[in-house]
Amino acid sequence: MKFVTFERAGAHAPGLWLDGQGVLDLGLAAELAGETMDASTMIALIAGGDAALKIVRQLAAKPPEGSVYPVSEVRLLAPIPRPAKNVFCVGRNYMEHVQEGDRMFERQASLPTVPNFFSKTPTTVTGPDSDVRYPSKVTQAFDYEIELGVIIGKAGRDIPRDKAMEHVFGYTIINDVTARDLQRTHVQWFKGKTLDTTCPMGPWIVDAEEIGDPKSLEMVFTLNGEERQRVTTDRMIFDVPAIIESLSAGLTLEPGDVIATGTPSGVGFAMEPKGLMKDGDIMECRISKIGLLRNKVVEV
Repeated sequence: MKFVTFERAGAHAPGLWLDGQGVLDLGLAAELAGETMDASTMIALIAGGDAALKIVRQLAAKPPEGSVYPVSEVRLLAPIPRPAKNVFCVGRNYMEHVQEGDRMFERQASLPTVPNFFSKTPTTVTGPDSDVRYPSKVTQAFDYEIELGVIIGKAGRDIPRDKAMEHVFGYTIINDVTARDLQRTHVQWFKGKTLDTTCPMGPWIVDAEEIGDPKSLEMVFTLNGEERQRVTTDRMIFDVPAIIESLSAGLTLEPGDVIATGTPSGVGFAMEPKGLMKDGDIMECRISKIGLLRNKVVEV
C-alpha cells in the first residue's frame, strides 16, 4: 500500500494512492464505512498500529462511494509533512561515499565503526514536485544525496537487532540536500544539512510488507537527466536493523519518526570538476518498489 498525505480544496489529509483509480481519503472512507480510526494526520494513522492497518486494507479493497478523488483534484505533500521531531540521518553509510567524503574534506581515510548520526529539522521537509530553495547568499555549494527513508511504526527503546524490523511501518524516498561549504565551515554537519526545504520526501510511504527485504532495493539519482548515483541497498555498511538498534539505544523511537539511511557515492562535490547544483536544476530520485521523487532547485 502507498500511504500519502494530500491537499484538496485547501485541506490536508492522509490517504492511500490507488494505482489507476486515484487517492482514497482514509478519514472520509472510514467515516462512510462506520469504522473507528484516527486518520487526522499520517502520524496518528501510523500510531493506530495493526488495528488501523486492518481497517485500511478493508477500505482499499472496497472503497466507499465518494471517498476516492481523481489525481487531478489533489496535490501530494510529503507523506509526513511535519515530523514530530527532527529527521534522524545516517552519514557515511556506503563504503564508496566514505572514501569520496574523505577526499572531499581532505581527511585521513577512515571507516565508521558505529552509525554516524545527525539530524535535519522539521522545516527542512518538503514534498514531491515542490521547489527546493537554494539560498545563494548563504551557500555556494548546493549538493544532493539520494537516501532510503525508514518510517517507524511501533514505539521502542533499546530495540535489539532481531526485533528491529517489527518497529518499521514502511519506507519512502529522501533527498538529503546539503550545503557543502556550511558543512565544512561549521565543522559538524547540522547547519549544512538543515536549510529550509532541504529534505524532500515522498512521494508516499510504501508499507513494510509490500517492500519485503529492504536490502534488495536499487537507488538511482539523476540531475537534469544525467545519472549521478546508482547503488543497491545491500551496500550499506550498517543495515536497517543495525541502524535502529544503535539509534534506539537509550532513545525512544516513536510512530512516525523518520530515519534517512545514508547516500552512496556520486555526490556533486566529489566530482572533478565539481557537479554542484544551480537554479533550475531538476533532481530525480528513484528507488525500486517505491517510485520517483522529483524536485526543482530554485535560487532565492
